[in-house]
Amino acid sequence: MNKLLLATLTLVSSLFAIDIPEAKVQMHKFNKSVELNAQVIQLSNAQQSITSLVAGHLEKYYVKPAQKVKQGQKIALIESIVVSKMSADYIALKKQLNAADKNYKSVKNLYTKGMTSMQELNDQEIRRSEINAQLTALESQLETLGINADRLTKATANFVLYAHSGGTVSRLLKPLHSSVSVSEPVLTIVKKQAYYIKSYLPLEYATKVKLGDKIVVEYAGEKILTHITQILPKVDETTQRVQVLSSVDEKVNDLFLNTYLKSTVYFGEAKEYTAVKKSALSFFNNEWVVFIPKESEKDEDKEEKGESDEEEVPYTLAVVKIITQDENYVAVEGLELGEEYVSAKSYYVKSALLKGSLGDGD
Repeated sequence: MNKLLLATLTLVSSLFAIDIPEAKVQMHKFNKSVELNAQVIQLSNAQQSITSLVAGHLEKYYVKPAQKVKQGQKIALIESIVVSKMSADYIALKKQLNAADKNYKSVKNLYTKGMTSMQELNDQEIRRSEINAQLTALESQLETLGINADRLTKATANFVLYAHSGGTVSRLLKPLHSSVSVSEPVLTIVKKQAYYIKSYLPLEYATKVKLGDKIVVEYAGEKILTHITQILPKVDETTQRVQVLSSVDEKVNDLFLNTYLKSTVYFGEAKEYTAVKKSALSFFNNEWVVFIPKESEKDEDKEEKGESDEEEVPYTLAVVKIITQDENYVAVEGLELGEEYVSAKSYYVKSALLKGSLGDGD
């Protein structure tokens, strides 16, 4: 027995030890599909700039670029003279209101005893109301800045910026210890799961594709399902194609903006075809094939041919014609409905058949 035949027998015997999955040809609905070029993008409202409501001095960042943040999380610390004055005024007004309350109660007590006039009592009431109005207005301003006035026990210059929504920190726009103006952006946050796929559609399909149609993209070895949300009315000047936006509906980790990739759009009325799993297809002798189990032969027939069970590859191939496909199945001609086929690991069968054909030639 030569080395090639020995290798063939070894491969065939190992093939019997491998669990080769099989399935049956089934009917499957397919939409029309077109492969497109695409790009990962975000709409302008998906990126949020965090701005300061007061002028001040940037003292500290609580986050760094690429860090994921939650809504309400601390972002940055700004020291502001404005906040310092507001908090000091608030504390002073609280003391004044406390004193005004005491004065009003004393005057009211004297008025009850007939020892002071109504005018004096009214003056004290007006004074107390004025202080209370100033205090209420200042308390509202502090709360707008995210400062809980009830917890203020002393004047503070600290103004903390918070994340308004969850997402990922994109850029820190201001260096530490620099001055910050009112409404000046300090950093940007990319909102969580606000990704879109921008696909470039040939003009001939522009009127056939509809909102809600499925677009599947392959990203880092994974298939991402999206659905069309916008068909832009303006043709891209560079590619002369229609731009189609589809939203990423599922959670995807580490999706990088501006990445170019391939997408497939599925559209039109679905039609049924006999289909096999994509993993079943193999390219063999310049043709697409699917491997199917051999029909069993009688033992005496095998003996006449000089064959044995141990030496025979239990599969043969069927040449198929591809009609259409989606992300999981391929519509084919050349197989019968319900016929069994190798649904995965077809490379083991292909290797065994190739080795066997070389052995026969030898």
